[in-house]
Amino acid sequence: MSSRITLGSATEVAVRIRRGELSPMTAVEECLDRIHQQDENLNAFVTVVEDQARKQAREATAAVESGEPLGPLHGVPIAIKDLFDFKTGVRNTMGSKPFTEYVPDKTSPYVKRFEDAGAIIIGKTNTPEFGHKATTDNRIQGPTSTPFDLDRNAGGSSGGSAAAVAAGLVPIAQGTDAGGSVRIPASFCGVYGFKPSYGRVPNTSRPDGFLSHTPTLQAGPITRCVDDAALMLDVMAGPHPRDPLSVPDEDPAYRKAVHRGIEQTDVAYSPDFDVFPVDERVRTVVDDAIDAFEVAGANVETVNLGLSHDQAELSDLWAREMGMLYNSTIEGLKDTGTDLLGEHREELCPEFVALLEDTRDLTVLDYKRDDHLRTELYDVIQDIFAEHDFLVTPTLAVPPVENVDDPETQTVGPTEINGEPVDPLIGWCLTYPINFTGHPAASVPAGLTDNGLPVGLQIVGDRFADTAVLAASGAFERVRPWHDTYPPR
Repeated sequence: MSSRITLGSATEVAVRIRRGELSPMTAVEECLDRIHQQDENLNAFVTVVEDQARKQAREATAAVESGEPLGPLHGVPIAIKDLFDFKTGVRNTMGSKPFTEYVPDKTSPYVKRFEDAGAIIIGKTNTPEFGHKATTDNRIQGPTSTPFDLDRNAGGSSGGSAAAVAAGLVPIAQGTDAGGSVRIPASFCGVYGFKPSYGRVPNTSRPDGFLSHTPTLQAGPITRCVDDAALMLDVMAGPHPRDPLSVPDEDPAYRKAVHRGIEQTDVAYSPDFDVFPVDERVRTVVDDAIDAFEVAGANVETVNLGLSHDQAELSDLWAREMGMLYNSTIEGLKDTGTDLLGEHREELCPEFVALLEDTRDLTVLDYKRDDHLRTELYDVIQDIFAEHDFLVTPTLAVPPVENVDDPETQTVGPTEINGEPVDPLIGWCLTYPINFTGHPAASVPAGLTDNGLPVGLQIVGDRFADTAVLAASGAFERVRPWHDTYPPR
């Protein structure tokens, strides 16, 4: 029973609950049991809300028994990221020491939508401080591991969510993505991660309601199968009156799209996004996996994108944009009486402080000049979609990196790949360019290296073509199912 709940499909769990074959209480207890058994070493959860989850499970069971209308996620356990993914009354640390005991008095719109759909929140999952890097480690909780190797990192910044899903602690989890933070841990943990088109899932940040557009920040699902991601997106997506940048979402039919074929579509394959050094272990797995699209009936062409800037310039651009976003965020936090660079400076991760200080004195002209490079990248990607339906790349340039067991140093990515220097915070991730442009993108498990480490493959779709990305992901999953690759725990 346990494996069918925690390691199976959330879609199946929801159906069984609806039919009365499975109790929501049983589903919740199985998840809590696995968390107690396995999370001490995995370190996926920051906070587990056992009493609240059991209360919700009892109410969900009563609703089934009384014949009440049930939501699409009724009784399904879910994990929520511990960043700006608030749940009223539940501790939310943002991976930052000054917020160790912070308890918000508001609920994020997609979290509310999960609960309105009947999902039961199990707890909050680990993230790096304010999500500032592509590995999950912080001074409160320490590093989160991939279940494939507990000495290696789960990726970030939604690492706790991806690890929890991969290890079967919960069937589904939520993440956010401003540089790959859904797709990166999906790759390191061998699960499916979907970043919707920018504006598809609402973000009601305050005091700056326009904060999420530079780079584009989007919440998305992390699941063990594509169908579950589509089910979650059905619940998460849709405009919100408090998000001025949210987009209409009229009858998208996400779940139907998963089962749609991709025959006669055109796939552009870039093995390195033109400019990224890629570890040979990753290149070998992805080169082999790309054949799945041809088996599914698509035409695959290896392409040169035509980028005129190297990966160091692109990662510097991301750091500047994120630094500006974070500086805006901490200015907003001053309204709550928290001055991070003042009294709390010594509590912060040094890399996060450096990111803030390096961008604190940028001018408006600097900020707008960066939009020129961003526009060039957007045009390059749009040129691909003038002739192709999908752009496919490795998700990351390396397999999972080793954890550092030192709260002062903390875990980051490599400083060089194939002899070429890269930014250890983000420079080894082929994901963040898509956050400059806002296109939908997913990471699917492509396979394992010779020593059993997971490798992800990134599928990028045209603007607002979320259903097309789900269709390509579903076709890949049918040709190369990954469900039997999870390590026994």
